[in-house]
Amino acid sequence: MNLQKISLKEKIGYGFGDAASSMFWKIFGMYSLFFYTDVFGITAAAAGTMFLVARLWDSFFDVFVGIISDRTKSRYGKYRPFLLWFAIPFAVMGAITFFAPEFSQTGKLVYAYITYSLMMIVYSLINVPYASLLGAISSDTKERNSLSSYRMSFAFIGSFVTFMLLQPLIDFFSKTFDSAAVAKATHAAHSSVSTSAVGWVMGVGTIGIICVVLFLFCFSWTKERVVQIESEGNVTVKQDLKNLFHNAPWWILVATGLAALLFNAVRDSVAIYFFRDYVKSSYKMVGTGWDMTTIYFLVGQAANLIGVMIAPSVSAKYGKKRTYMIAMLIAGILSVVFYYIPNNVTWFLSFQFMISLFAGYVLPLLWSMFADIVDHQELITGRRATGLIFSSSSMSQKLGWALGSAMSGWILAIYKYAPDALVQSSETLFGEHIMISLMPAVCCVLAFVGMMFYPLSDKKVKENSEQLNLKRNIAK
Repeated sequence: MNLQKISLKEKIGYGFGDAASSMFWKIFGMYSLFFYTDVFGITAAAAGTMFLVARLWDSFFDVFVGIISDRTKSRYGKYRPFLLWFAIPFAVMGAITFFAPEFSQTGKLVYAYITYSLMMIVYSLINVPYASLLGAISSDTKERNSLSSYRMSFAFIGSFVTFMLLQPLIDFFSKTFDSAAVAKATHAAHSSVSTSAVGWVMGVGTIGIICVVLFLFCFSWTKERVVQIESEGNVTVKQDLKNLFHNAPWWILVATGLAALLFNAVRDSVAIYFFRDYVKSSYKMVGTGWDMTTIYFLVGQAANLIGVMIAPSVSAKYGKKRTYMIAMLIAGILSVVFYYIPNNVTWFLSFQFMISLFAGYVLPLLWSMFADIVDHQELITGRRATGLIFSSSSMSQKLGWALGSAMSGWILAIYKYAPDALVQSSETLFGEHIMISLMPAVCCVLAFVGMMFYPLSDKKVKENSEQLNLKRNIAK
């Protein structure tokens, strides 16, 4: 049963879940810093600190969700019910988070901390069980690679849809419902990003409705098959955590995943500032409402998607570990070159495509490798703590984005970013330039070095899977 072939419908259904998660995650990763500085009205430094505080403690909340989901018992399984329970709260909290009330600076900070923290909690309650579902659908490593590839493909498709729709939606709702600030731009004529508070909350709310539909399809089209061999009541939470903390491959993968996600977080957070201030591009594609930043994001997502689709065949030939290392090395080299290329839109888009192509290899490998670690720990301890281990992947993701977003806000403040300035200083422009090139390159080096110590080769993973399946057959 565990090795049965997973249907195309179920793979698509599983992919829908990450399409929904990514639609919001990209808004938070790429637009939230701009929203808080230029729409909501707090400083870059304050926003950066808020990102770190809210996501830091929430990252450890993921572990709690993993423990709870591992112990959930329902007719729908352990992990699928969370998709049903939290789909609507996910969308509602997203819209509330991007609401900009007319409060004092202190009131705004309190509102931002509360709503952003609650949004991250709801995100954990739906995304950690969703990620854990990968380890429960199949125990076959090839099917997991395929499911992981579908997941990441749909994640990038979801991100692509967000980039296509968000800015036009914000513009539409701004023009329709905000007569006091019709399509209001942030700076002079070279900026085309609306700062209408009404436009932002309604635009994000519309994306949230789409997310609800996708989560419900994911719930309906997937099935949990892999079950615990031994009684789960014999193992305490304390023992689960002890087993996890003694799992060396887990530590290495969390660290390398953190570096890879930090790479994406820094690049993405500063892009909207970089194109508006450094590139000074006023280009807007006729009939779409997309400015150059949106086009830059779309190019990146298209390249990411190609990388995700190619990753299974490349990793099947060269192995997950080697593919991961090579991809991060090339992305790092290209990021260094990005700093030295001419200030030209064509050059920037070309390098964005190449860097994103290799970065796209990495994420599906990460999720598949976390599933391998579940097997590795079960073989050693007899305990299949799928939710707990996959919660660590979500934890590393949030830590990466927390540190990346916080660093972006702090660095912008260090380099004297001024939200109301028509022209930024040369010091600010230099800061934006290195944030989109040299700083991400450092993260690539850290991910490359960390993966050198990862011990689970493809051969070892296959041996673990075969031994576990033998045990399950004996236990029947």
